[in-house]
Amino acid sequence: MARLVMKFGGTSVADIERIRNVALHVKREVDAGHEVAVVVSAMAGATNQLVQWARETAPLHDAREYDTIVASGEQVTISLLSIELQRIGIPARSWLGWQIPIRTDGAHGAARILDIDGSELVNRLTQGQVAVIAGFQGLGPDNRITTLGRGGSDTSA
Repeated sequence: MARLVMKFGGTSVADIERIRNVALHVKREVDAGHEVAVVVSAMAGATNQLVQWARETAPLHDAREYDTIVASGEQVTISLLSIELQRIGIPARSWLGWQIPIRTDGAHGAARILDIDGSELVNRLTQGQVAVIAGFQGLGPDNRITTLGRGGSDTSA
């Protein structure tokens, strides 16, 4: 049995139909006996919309709050994919960066990963639960959400 990390970008999870398709891909790997962690991006266009709203609210804004806003797109995706996996009979749980935790420096908007303590996540994988992980985000030294910048979901994977 292998431990697989599958990564799906925004286009792959752009709507419910595509999320269902991703769930079927994951199910095939689980049915083949693999432990699976899935890293996902926000749904296509979601991050751009969140950025636009932040800029409309205040062109000059607190970078910590900005990271909290833009990281919320991945939270929606991991929840929807976890729900769909559960619906088709696959035990799954969503994980935000701070829940793992993925520790980063404090560079909001362009954070670098310093450490990952995946012990609880690995424990859940060995119990047969699929980990659905929000890409693009971590936890800064001030215990605030940080984002890894554009393309950060690939870095998370």
